[in-house]
Order: sequence, then structure tokens, then C-alpha cells
Amino acid sequence: MSALPRIRVLDMTRVFAGPWAAQILADFGADVVKVEHPKGGDDVRRMGFPRRDAEGKETGETSSYLAMNRGKRSVAIDISAAEGQARLRALAAKADVFIENFKAGGLARYGLDYAALADINPRLVYCSITGFGQSGPYAAMPGYDPIFQAMSGLMSVTGQPDGEPGAGPALVGYSVSDLNAGFYATIAILAALHHRDTVSGRGQHIDLALLDAQLAAHSHIAMNYLISGRMPVRAGTASQINTPWQAFDTADRPLMVAVGNDRQFAQFCSVLGLDGVAEDARFATNRQRMAHKPDLLPLLQQALMARGAAEWVARLNDAGISSGPINDFGAAAEDPQLNHRRMWRHMPHPDGGDLPFIANPVNFSETPIAYDRVPPRLGEHTDDVLSEWLSPEDAR
Repeated sequence: MSALPRIRVLDMTRVFAGPWAAQILADFGADVVKVEHPKGGDDVRRMGFPRRDAEGKETGETSSYLAMNRGKRSVAIDISAAEGQARLRALAAKADVFIENFKAGGLARYGLDYAALADINPRLVYCSITGFGQSGPYAAMPGYDPIFQAMSGLMSVTGQPDGEPGAGPALVGYSVSDLNAGFYATIAILAALHHRDTVSGRGQHIDLALLDAQLAAHSHIAMNYLISGRMPVRAGTASQINTPWQAFDTADRPLMVAVGNDRQFAQFCSVLGLDGVAEDARFATNRQRMAHKPDLLPLLQQALMARGAAEWVARLNDAGISSGPINDFGAAAEDPQLNHRRMWRHMPHPDGGDLPFIANPVNFSETPIAYDRVPPRLGEHTDDVLSEWLSPEDAR
């Protein structure tokens, strides 16, 4: 038994945000049907690194597509044709959820907008994911993740501080705006389904913008400005509000340290052998430490150079101080905690090889996630879905 049995989802999205939300729903047990154009399908099928089969031949699948589309079935439908529009409306009449990321209002000309589909299926939860939302002066503008990182303020607080080598705004190392929007979309869809099934009996339209989602996701940083009037700055690996809370060099490699309160700071100084530092009036409270970082950080850095990162992690964690190495993905793949949690997995692929993937981090006690469907080939399940979802009369 899954967490979302009998929930049917039409995933009419491309690239990252929408497919990510739909994949989460598929992980949770929904029947997710990916609707793609017969010629080429989702653009993300051509993004990322090519996957090779057991014989070393390219399969036509890419890393980015594989990361966003497990658990789904693919149906090829050309919505520019009247037959395709009719077929998709017939599917929508049987669906619980419809997710799309066309330009604002773009599906209205095909008769596939919320108003048209709600007329034939009032219980439909219809989620529109766009860059700037369905309204406002930017609604018609195109956009990808870097634009939303820039416009939301995220890049203004990401990167090395002014005056240091490499100073300047930096892009977060993954498509964070897309994935944050995908998370918000999933939450909103589940809330709308709950409202439909427990309160109203009707679906509703969800209007979600990537720019809005990214601003909301780092609101704890934006609130610094709203409350204090002080503009947050780029701080490298350091926190805007706590110290010490950053990366330090050690005898062999960098170490991330996060000290959460004054008691922990005293413990930290004790482990480092810095007698008297925690009692110094300049460092006794977090506010004082933030004000005197130029005096404090060199003392900590000098002490941490005495040992390697692994030894510091053991000593600090024994003392209740949060710390950890800065891993690359190779090191993360060997991490015993991540392996114990089974975050790195494989599933058999129809071409005879194994497909490695990153697991969903949610662990249900009663409805465990089953990973039994690899990301589909374009149009692979068209006949199966049409025969399962539609009667002969519907399919005409």
C-alpha cells in the first residue's frame, strides 16, 4: 500500500520544477502520467550527461532527465492537433491532478486551461508553475533558475565577501529555484487534495511562481533586512547571524563547524584548548562574537590547524559540537550514514544494466516508497494509459 493510492496525475511539465513535483507524487504512490510531445518530448531529455548501457552505448537518456522522472509513465500527445486536445481532455476528466508549466495562459488556446478542464472535471486540482506567476508585469517573461536566484536576492548573499579573493555574487551549485518551486507545488497539491476530499468536494487552481518560491525559501535571510534594516551580505561559508558557523582549514582539509549557542562555544573552545577565550567579554555571547569576528576567527583557525579534519570531527562531535567534512559526491557516496540510510540506490533497467539514483529522503512507517519504475522512454506507455484510463467511448 502506498501513501497516495488511486491518485491520478497528469504531468504536463518540462525541465525541472514541474517534473520534480510530479516525481515526488510518483514516489508517494500516485499514478503519474508524463504527457509529452511526440517529437522530442521534454527538453530535459537532452540536458545533462548521457547514460550508457551495459555495453557502453549511449541510451539516449541523460542524467538530468533520469533525476526528475522515475516512477512515471510517458504518453505522447500532440496538443496542437484537435485529436490530441480531445484525448488530453478525456484524460483530464479522469485525473485528480493536472500539473503544467506552459507560459501564463498558454494552454487556453488549446482548451486545456483550468477553466476549461474544471468544467469537465470539477474535482481536478490544477497546478500552474511558471517563472513569474499568472499575473503581474513580468508574467509573460521567460526565465530559468539563474534569473530567479539573481532577482530574488539569493545571489546577493551567496559568494565570497567583498575584499576577499574571488569576491562577487555566486550561483548556488544546483537549480535551487526549480526544486524549491517543486517542493511548494507538491505541498500545495496535497493540501488542495485534502481540501477537496474533506471540505469542498471540488478541486482548485494553484498559481505558483519560481520567483515567489525562491524568495519564500530564503525568507529567514530576507527577514534580517526587514527587521533590522541592515542588508545581508555575501559571507562565503559563514552564517549571517551566528559565529563560529563556517568552514575552517585544518591540517589536511576544510572542516565545517556550526556552534549554535554560548554553551556550545565554551565547549568548542575547551576542545580546541583555547583557555580563557570563552570568558573573554568580546566573545562571551553570540552578539559579541559577531561584533568581534576579526579578533576571534584567527584564534580558532590557528588552533584547528593542529589536527586533521577527521580527528576534529570525532573530538567535536563527542563534545556535542556539530561539525563535518566538506565532501564531494565521491566522498558522500562512501559516507556510512548516507549508506545506512540507503540514500544511494540502484534499480534494474530494461536494457540489462543498473540505474543508480538518489532515494527520496522520506521514510514512511506504513506506506514505504517502492522504486519499481525507471524513467520512461518517450511515449512508452501511450497505449497502456489510454486503455486503462479511458473507455472506448472516451478514447474517441
